Amino acid sequence: MAVVPMTEGRRIPVIADEYVDREFGTGALKITPGHDPNDYAIGKKLGLPTINIMNRDGSLNENAGIYRGLDRFEARKRLWGDLEGADLAIRTEPYVLRVPRSQRGGEVVEPLVSMQWFVKTKPLAEKALEALENGDLKIIPERFEKTYTHWLSNIKDWCISRQLWWGHRIPVWYVKGIENVNDYIVAKTEEDAYLVAREKYGDNCVLEQESDVLDTWFSSGLWPFSTLGWPDVSREDFTRFYPTTVMETGHDILFFWVARMVMMGIEFTGKLPFSTVYLHGLVRDSQGRKMSKTLGNVIDPLDSISEFGTDALRFTLATGTTPGQDLNLSLERLNANKGFTNKLWNAGKFISQNLPHPNGKIASCCSSELRFTSHDELLKLPLCEQWIVSKLHSLIDDVSMSYEKLYLGEAGRAIYEFFWSEFADWYIEASKTRLYEHNYAPAASIAQSVLLYVFNNVLRLLHPFMPFVTEELWQHFFKGEALIVSPWPDCDLPKLEGPMQHFEIMQNLIRSIRNARSEYSVEPGRRISATLVTSGPLKDFLQAERAVLFALAKLDAESFELLSDIPVDANKAIQLVICDGLEAYLPLSGMVDVQSELLRLGKQVLKMQSEFDGLSTRLSSKSFLEKAPATVVQETQQKADELEEKLAAIKKQVTLLESMAVTPAR
Repeated sequence: MAVVPMTEGRRIPVIADEYVDREFGTGALKITPGHDPNDYAIGKKLGLPTINIMNRDGSLNENAGIYRGLDRFEARKRLWGDLEGADLAIRTEPYVLRVPRSQRGGEVVEPLVSMQWFVKTKPLAEKALEALENGDLKIIPERFEKTYTHWLSNIKDWCISRQLWWGHRIPVWYVKGIENVNDYIVAKTEEDAYLVAREKYGDNCVLEQESDVLDTWFSSGLWPFSTLGWPDVSREDFTRFYPTTVMETGHDILFFWVARMVMMGIEFTGKLPFSTVYLHGLVRDSQGRKMSKTLGNVIDPLDSISEFGTDALRFTLATGTTPGQDLNLSLERLNANKGFTNKLWNAGKFISQNLPHPNGKIASCCSSELRFTSHDELLKLPLCEQWIVSKLHSLIDDVSMSYEKLYLGEAGRAIYEFFWSEFADWYIEASKTRLYEHNYAPAASIAQSVLLYVFNNVLRLLHPFMPFVTEELWQHFFKGEALIVSPWPDCDLPKLEGPMQHFEIMQNLIRSIRNARSEYSVEPGRRISATLVTSGPLKDFLQAERAVLFALAKLDAESFELLSDIPVDANKAIQLVICDGLEAYLPLSGMVDVQSELLRLGKQVLKMQSEFDGLSTRLSSKSFLEKAPATVVQETQQKADELEEKLAAIKKQVTLLESMAVTPAR
């Protein structure tokens, strides 16, 4: 036994336990089961008494002996002084430890043993584990199933009482005057509690309700069914919506909330509350740091909504990550998706302005039932329309599959790419040749129908991500039922592979011409001459879509030629090989001022040649090759190779331009 100093001779046993680190300090540790969670566990294991020396206001109680009534901090100072005075203090050493503090007030938190309410969780956890093991419950991403299993396999009884002013008050009543804390009444209401109490303790008994409230996670665990009328399981809401299908939440509360909903749902209803758990990542700042007031990096959602819009914020969060992966949220990404929202709105504005409006109303072609669902209907369309409708049908299949698999980010990104890169950048631009040049002729009518058909389906696909702007646009075009309750687009609609390939060839042709224009610094609005050499089906569809080609590649219609053989002046033109069976020739004389371009390229060659010579000198130096790090040598060689390739290309341009230069008359 050992005597505890300053306690008037109180004795405690000397014990051995693997918890104590013998290399730390003296190798001995005083166990205080009443004031430390780990010591409490040791005390329970070894049968030590639990002594509490502190009142709830931080002062010491009668168990503190001569220090009774003192504040905890004053008592510590006096105790140490008394130990030194009695020559019992050996030495003092500075030691840094983790001191728990109240988040709100900053006060040092003192652990105390107190009476609390607990839930015996092992029987509940066994059923929740069984649901995962037999496949009734699925967690996405799958790796979190191990976390779920580990927690529930090592679960301890759950303390559900909290000493707070808010929350669900525990429905327990005590009879005043009876000191036995285990003598209590559980009831739904105070009236019900009095009925029980008066029968047992007489009509004059007075009840007092438990002041503790339920743990937030206990109340939240009831949410899936308590919000639907439970315990009345015949309620319409309960029978219709319980159980649900997917539970979506953050991976950080898989145990705190999800596992408890599963346990309590099975216990109280006999059914899982949901069959799939989809876990998203945490939202961090642009540098990947957790948001905190201390760092000053918190992005307020309300501020983001005010600046960028709700739809842009939703789309950014939904598409910026994969299940379980944290998202680094940046203002740049929010701004980009604000631009996407504007692009969607402007596309709707363009379509609306180019539809017939008899009597101020959008024409009947705006029916939300407009469809191109048969192969024959698709074959009747021109090439551009066949391409965009086929691409749309492929998108519907891909997005629907992604939704089914809960690949939400992939679904959103696919819609974004289709709308921006294919519909807006290509088809809307191509449709202008029908709308503006045919003045509501049959070609214009077809373009109007296709524009509206594609836009209709894009709004449906995008609505779960961006509900507000899509609903607003939907109501403008398609009067009647709201978009939120409209049917999902049909899958497995026809697609024409041949026309899609032909249009992609035309896209490559236009891109190649645009690149050549950029390379030779042709003014954006200047139309240039072009000769295409091809035959067969390629020649047919290019002839049919020449208006689109002229508009998107900025070609001169009067000088444009579509030939089967190479033109006679091919040596004075830029040759572009688009694909097997299709070449384009762009006469330089119609693109650039030859003399000015030669002067510009000459200066560029001199500058690049000087840089290339410097790199070559370094690479030919034995000292450099031996002393420089291998990565530096490799980078230098790579730069030299790139410069050599660029020089060769520019010199080829110079040679071509020189062959065209007009020698001035003497």
